[in-house]
Amino acid sequence: MKNKINKPTSPGRRFLVSQDFSELDRQKPEKSLLKPLTKNGGRNNQGKITVRHRGGGHKRMYRLIDFERKVDGNAEVKSIEYDPNRSAFIALIENDRKEKSYIIAPKGLKKGDQVSSGQKTKISAGSCLQMKHVPTGVPIHNIELTPGNGAAVVRSAGLSATIMAHEENRVLVKLPSGELRRFDDRCMACIGEVSNESHETVVIGKAGRKRWLGIRPTVRGKAMNPNTHPHGGGEAVNSIGLKYPKTPWGSPALGRRTRDRHKNSRMIVHRREKK
Repeated sequence: MKNKINKPTSPGRRFLVSQDFSELDRQKPEKSLLKPLTKNGGRNNQGKITVRHRGGGHKRMYRLIDFERKVDGNAEVKSIEYDPNRSAFIALIENDRKEKSYIIAPKGLKKGDQVSSGQKTKISAGSCLQMKHVPTGVPIHNIELTPGNGAAVVRSAGLSATIMAHEENRVLVKLPSGELRRFDDRCMACIGEVSNESHETVVIGKAGRKRWLGIRPTVRGKAMNPNTHPHGGGEAVNSIGLKYPKTPWGSPALGRRTRDRHKNSRMIVHRREKK
């Protein structure tokens, strides 16, 4: 997918880099696969803000994505479409029973192509099968963490993982982060790299486009009062005056590991590289 560089007719368009969606097949989604998407403004079921800087944005409808691919057999790609809820493109497929569903579109998949799922699936872009049937070195995406629970990792635009080795009832996979992790060889995965690899080169260009996406402004803690943020206070421009950065609630920030050391750690062979 190519990007568009616009003429600088205004300050907001001077550095704007947007995507050219002319290669996509449809403008309107399949109505039977839509669901209303309600907004919560970053609030939980108690009405408390758990994720800051969320709110507003354009209305969206959620596209029901088939992350499980439980129906074996072949299916034809009817269209490649845009999905406002994710960075990757999605593909509308129709199987032999005339049932339609959406899947994450891999790179190179086009309208009219055939995708399949099941044990007797050929190794081709968009096909879904258990990882014990995938040869080493083949790029994969949409990987299950638990057999039968549906794809959970490697779903964003331009990502792919690689099968490094087959072990007894386990598959060693290198994830996009650089982490080496073992998976149950019964876990399903899709062949290929996720589409829309040029997503990372997009430049928003102006604050208004962030608001359209439902993202509100972020204020530096140093610019706040000391009773609002640990970094606040002081005269003129100076340092935060702390040994390490803190969140508004006093917890360490910017570098502190937040991953649960006891959660699925036995499956991790080598952790991702530090930045």
